[in-house]
Amino acid sequence: MFNERYPYYLAGRPIFDGPELTVVNKYTGAAACRVALADTAAIDRALTAAVAALEVTRRMPAYQRQGVLEHVVRRVRERHEELSRVLCIEAGKAIRDARGEVTRLIDTFRVAAEESVRIGGEFQPLDISARASGVMSFWRRVPIGVCSFIAPFNFPLNLVAHKVAPAIACGCPFILKPASRTPVSAILLAEILAETEWPAGACSVLPCSRDGADLFTTDERIKLLSFTGSPDVGWDLKARAGKKKVVLELGGNAGCLVDEGVDVEHAAERLIFGAMYQSGQSCISVQRIFAHESVYDALKGALVRRAGGLKMGDPLDENTFLGPMISEEDARRLETWVQEAARGGARVLCGGRRHGAFFEATFLENVSPSAKVNCLEAFGPVATLAPFRDFRDAVRAVNDSAFGLQAGVFTRNLDRAFYAFNELEVGGVVINDVPSFRVDSMPYGGVKDSGLGREGVRFAIEDMTEIRLCVMNNLGREDRV
Repeated sequence: MFNERYPYYLAGRPIFDGPELTVVNKYTGAAACRVALADTAAIDRALTAAVAALEVTRRMPAYQRQGVLEHVVRRVRERHEELSRVLCIEAGKAIRDARGEVTRLIDTFRVAAEESVRIGGEFQPLDISARASGVMSFWRRVPIGVCSFIAPFNFPLNLVAHKVAPAIACGCPFILKPASRTPVSAILLAEILAETEWPAGACSVLPCSRDGADLFTTDERIKLLSFTGSPDVGWDLKARAGKKKVVLELGGNAGCLVDEGVDVEHAAERLIFGAMYQSGQSCISVQRIFAHESVYDALKGALVRRAGGLKMGDPLDENTFLGPMISEEDARRLETWVQEAARGGARVLCGGRRHGAFFEATFLENVSPSAKVNCLEAFGPVATLAPFRDFRDAVRAVNDSAFGLQAGVFTRNLDRAFYAFNELEVGGVVINDVPSFRVDSMPYGGVKDSGLGREGVRFAIEDMTEIRLCVMNNLGREDRV
């Protein structure tokens, strides 16, 4: 399943030269493979190739771009289980979650193939006053140019797809830096793209050190930088990006409201999924739960009971729900946050213990608002519970956060649903489900410290294109016919 060595891809070609990165099996801690690392000179050559390739990609007919995307869909379907198992090993993702991510990549590329042939424009009359009599215009979208993509470790395949697929759909060459902990799945995607008609120079996948990746941010040949990762890194990249457009998806600490009168068992089932799937390592993982006082005790009991039934272990085991966190260091960080909350008066309802890189499914109550596990992004299988009496107070509590990515609301009251939609300071409100719900065609992104811009194929295409206007003066005047 795993090769001993993997190349990086420079202008569509596999390159094995140079130093290598060891990729670790996140379950066993043993070396899984080695991956070639690109240096600054290689990144510079990739950018030169991408600039040259733009002259081809911007002229590619829509049907050819669609054909590239459809080829990826076919090949990923054929290699579905292989890619799923790669995700298990390099990311520690439970096999069910890994298969789900590969399926989502297929959706993302399929939607991109559909969108690639309907990137339209608009006819606009300009005769809004006498001076523009007989003047009309139309506009279309054109590729913005070379794009730079920096991807995270938690969805190393589908979050790469959310950058790469829209770029191909609209004709933008790109260079991609996959996360150093999880580069193999992106390299396999580059291998598949090398089979297509997408110009070789328009695709480079370049694992590299953080210090060596400065060109991904600062080089003026790049017209758009899209980054998914931590807020500290993301805002620093934006400050150094110069004149290029920047899209940032920086995570959150998602809140979820459970109103009176809802089906508590159903809410608990969804909350367990939202808080604990792939060991909580999702930027829209449920982190803060606010339950109406009439359902609080019942919901708490249901969550603790369900958390105790989650199997922790080998990600390749079909029955495993909780795989390891991305590293033992991250599990230790989460352990200290839970201990800090407990010292501050929080009650650990279940879990709270670390086992190497594993962390038990954990719920806490009576957590101080200033505790790290409440106000920062936990990025692990931990969530806090608090009761509320007034729905408006609960909405204000969700908004009391530096982040604003997505929020969930379980309610049977339509007025409260619309109140939450109008008042929650987030990029997306999910009614009667957890904030962890995402369909890959929808506009996805946040406000406040959660970032800038939106992903979701059609919306990413808007960022990766610019409007070009054509004005037609005195078209069709009778005295000129």
